[in-house]
Amino acid sequence: MEKLPAKTGWLWVKEGLALFRKQPAEVSTLFLSYMFLMLALGIVPVIGQLLPLILVPVFAMSFMQACLHIEEGKRVYPNLLLVGFRSPALRSLLTLGVLYLLAASAAVGLSALVDGGVFWKAMTGPGLDPKDIEGSSIRLAMATAAIAYIPAAMAFWFAAPLIVWQKMPLGKALFYSFFAVRRAGKAFAVYGLVWLVIGVVLPAAVSTIVALLINNITVIVFILLPLSIILTVVMYCSFYPTYTAIFGRPQRDEAPAPGSDDGAR
Repeated sequence: MEKLPAKTGWLWVKEGLALFRKQPAEVSTLFLSYMFLMLALGIVPVIGQLLPLILVPVFAMSFMQACLHIEEGKRVYPNLLLVGFRSPALRSLLTLGVLYLLAASAAVGLSALVDGGVFWKAMTGPGLDPKDIEGSSIRLAMATAAIAYIPAAMAFWFAAPLIVWQKMPLGKALFYSFFAVRRAGKAFAVYGLVWLVIGVVLPAAVSTIVALLINNITVIVFILLPLSIILTVVMYCSFYPTYTAIFGRPQRDEAPAPGSDDGAR
């Protein structure tokens, strides 16, 4: 694995946009199907609140496989959501999802040292009294949780595709992912900064401008909702080039067997 220049982070975003532009409707449909499924799982008592996070690695492979299909000129269908469940590595992916949950819980729990648990209550409770937020250090707590989660995020970033496409055991995948991200640190710093601008600053600026020009909440939502969906889908598409830039394109024998994700054709 060679060190990547910082500008590679910007190229990943551009490549993600290029993948999206080839099949925008298909990838957006895949994403909306995923969101609908997550909402449906949320209805399940108790475990429904945990399943969306535990299943992140499983569904991450759906979007990685979708990008591979786009690159190969194949059509993307919603049944790709099942590709992770059909993988022989499903157990490892679910175990990885449990580690996601534990790492996120630990990071948010650590933030309680900063704001006395306000952010923890906001993330885990049914609701938070606005009075509890007033005067609290919840923003600093959010920043603390984000920083604490960075090492885990580095280990998780490539773990799922390494497990599925390169058939690595869980521990080895986490190890390789962590040091791959560390080695490409400058590129990932630029990548994260670009998405901070595009995914946070841009929507905020657009909403402010629209609010000043048209003081109508319905119009604002009508503009921001599609923009938010498109940006999120493009971001999902940009995950794929981060993998291929470091580990190369998955070989045919690394991809799921025929019929595992092409059944709708």
